[in-house]
Amino acid sequence: MSRLSRRTALTLGTVLASGAGLAVLPTQAQAATVVVDTTAELTSAISSATAGTVIQVRGGTYYPTATLQSTTNGTSSSPVTLTAYGSETVKIDGSSLPSGSWIFKLTADYWNVSNMTFQNSPDSAVVCQSCTGTNWNNVKTINGGDSGFTLTGDGTVNNTVKNLDSYGNYDAATHGENADGIAIKFGSGSGNLVTGARLYNNSDDGIDFWSFSTPVTVEHTWSFGNGVNRWSDSAFAGDGNGYKLGGDGEVVAHVINNAAAWGNAGNGFTENSNTGALVLNRTTAYANSKWGYYFATSSAKLGKNLAVSNGGGSVTKGSAVTSAGNNWDSGISTPSFISTDASSTYNARSTSGTLPSTTFLTTGSTTIGATMN
Repeated sequence: MSRLSRRTALTLGTVLASGAGLAVLPTQAQAATVVVDTTAELTSAISSATAGTVIQVRGGTYYPTATLQSTTNGTSSSPVTLTAYGSETVKIDGSSLPSGSWIFKLTADYWNVSNMTFQNSPDSAVVCQSCTGTNWNNVKTINGGDSGFTLTGDGTVNNTVKNLDSYGNYDAATHGENADGIAIKFGSGSGNLVTGARLYNNSDDGIDFWSFSTPVTVEHTWSFGNGVNRWSDSAFAGDGNGYKLGGDGEVVAHVINNAAAWGNAGNGFTENSNTGALVLNRTTAYANSKWGYYFATSSAKLGKNLAVSNGGGSVTKGSAVTSAGNNWDSGISTPSFISTDASSTYNARSTSGTLPSTTFLTTGSTTIGATMN
């Protein structure tokens, strides 16, 4: 017998007086909690979920043979929840999917997805298309055939990506030129937030906002080691920017706060032809192969940022850029790093999912550079 189980609770309803006493009538049936431990059960639970459904996935590795997907909306008060069972380790592996497939696709609103890994996808691992109000927490997207995590489409509104690890993604067919850690591309919508992400060793960029026309906020995020040819591809084409903040003619004021980029093959932070009023505050660019900060045509506002040991130099900035309190500005000194040993940045996250504790690239300064937490 399948271990698929459903527990349905009834909300107390109207209490009516009658000659026989009091009768309690249910007025609302709450959606089920579904515990799954096979790929078939997982596929069924996702496709049949309704608002309020809680899907708990037992520990193990699951191998779907078709993309897991749903178009069913939750609500702000009754989201659909997909999560690991307790503290168990869940991996959803795309090795058995057809070529070009994604592992998990949502075209839906108000889903909460947490505590699971999506790995070895033939294409992108997770795609949320025209989603509103989704929350992603403690998710990993690793070793996929295109970008690890993608938000795309018009109507992409109020989504939060928290404590994501996305690494090792590489698109062999196009020699690494597309696989980012996070791709927020080809769409629009306000209120989208990336926080606590660790985006590293992807073939293209750590984070890419190509052709997304509405501001996105990124904070407390690390992007490193992207665009390095780790796949012995003789025609390798990855760009390797830590933060690619535009492209395709969009003029948009993305916001980056308290974030770091290091060891990327391209620029640490770049406008990528976005002429908008980008905002970068208390970020650090260290030992990237090209520029720490490349903002030649935008009207960016650069404040309290720290650039050290970047191959192209600290900054390229056009006349429309506002620059104040950065270590390349007159009168601003460059504080010393407590550590330039990055090994601790690969450590496990804290029990709450936050970035690992590190002294790497910290300075103790309260006025300049990322705090690395």
